[in-house]
Amino acid sequence: MAGRQTGGEQTLTLLGRLLPSNEQFYIWGFTRDKTCLGTTCPEEDRETLEQALLLFGGSRLEECLQSGEFRVPQLLGSPVGMQWAAVPTPNRSGDLVLVIGPVFYMAPDTTAIRNELHADRHEPQSHSFTRRLLDRIGHLPVISYAIFIRYVIMVHNTINGQQLGLEDLEKSLLSDSGIHAGPVDKRDRNRIYLSEKAMLQMVREGNINYGDILQTAIRQSPGVPVHGRDPLRQAKTSIIVFTSLVCRAAMEGGLSPDTAYSLGDAYIQAVEDCRDSAELSALAYTMYNDFITRVHSLKTDPNYSHAIQKCCDYIELSLDKRITAADLASLAGYTEYYLTVKFKKETGMSVSSYVRQAKVKRAQLLLETTDLSVGQIAERLAFNTPNYFIKSFRETTGCTPAEYRKRIQTEG
Repeated sequence: MAGRQTGGEQTLTLLGRLLPSNEQFYIWGFTRDKTCLGTTCPEEDRETLEQALLLFGGSRLEECLQSGEFRVPQLLGSPVGMQWAAVPTPNRSGDLVLVIGPVFYMAPDTTAIRNELHADRHEPQSHSFTRRLLDRIGHLPVISYAIFIRYVIMVHNTINGQQLGLEDLEKSLLSDSGIHAGPVDKRDRNRIYLSEKAMLQMVREGNINYGDILQTAIRQSPGVPVHGRDPLRQAKTSIIVFTSLVCRAAMEGGLSPDTAYSLGDAYIQAVEDCRDSAELSALAYTMYNDFITRVHSLKTDPNYSHAIQKCCDYIELSLDKRITAADLASLAGYTEYYLTVKFKKETGMSVSSYVRQAKVKRAQLLLETTDLSVGQIAERLAFNTPNYFIKSFRETTGCTPAEYRKRIQTEG
């Protein structure tokens, strides 16, 4: 930024001092062609985080850069929960926009991020970039929407000499929410149904490895297709319907009606009390995780020791990885021999059998609710080869993956 504007780098540094020193907030300066002129981000992280911004928030950033109406901050959200905010500068003739971020409103889901990085709609991403970004994710701030937006307003008011308040942002943030029901003829009802089916099955099972399933469902459908003048009301309607479905799925999973209905009512009231779409989105994630965690707790075998339950949870959360007894032994703090004996005694299965059964169970769900090929599912679940996946699936279920999918489609 110094090459374009004298003292530009100093300006970024001064603005950076407005943000809390214990949080790694970064400020970036971008031109109309999305060239970064300067940043407070450390040099070793700059390339990775800049690439993530342009990948996930680049289209919204470009809209801000090109818009002659860009006068107040705009959120640059993403499907993986990474959040930025674009702040206009006083001299729009310079085509300069400040960007604050990235942050997360809730703990990042690395599996969902990895899947999104390699989704078909993106340009292919290198494995080195994926590794660098996932390594960096854990060091980024996780804060509430309300806190983040206050820092954004602070930077905006300082650089623009204004006294912008929270209420002044409501209209622009709602228009940026991304919650817009598309025309009926553009909604693939079958895909939406299958995604919702998978999402609710996670609740019934109390399956804590729900990240990629939830992200897929969100991408398939932005919510209930209600049209109206109030986008916030539309978002609330979608989340209330979502909460009701999740509540009933949790009861089917064993949560008592008293607990489920009381919890559902509390979340619906919280939805009604929300004042902006970003808070609604965070609340929906919290609600979904809360119900799943409660059902998961009910299904936890009381006879499992803490160490073995920890291993089982790790397996459930790591179905996209190759899991070995050595991994679990390290997690539990046991020798590998002691872990395998204890695991078999408590679960009735060897580590390899338990892992294989868990992966086949997830494969069944993917066969039922996605159009992923057998090879793609094998790769997603970290089987050595598609043939080994088919063999494991047949040994566990009595049929091949293709036969299972055909049977489910026939029954459906």
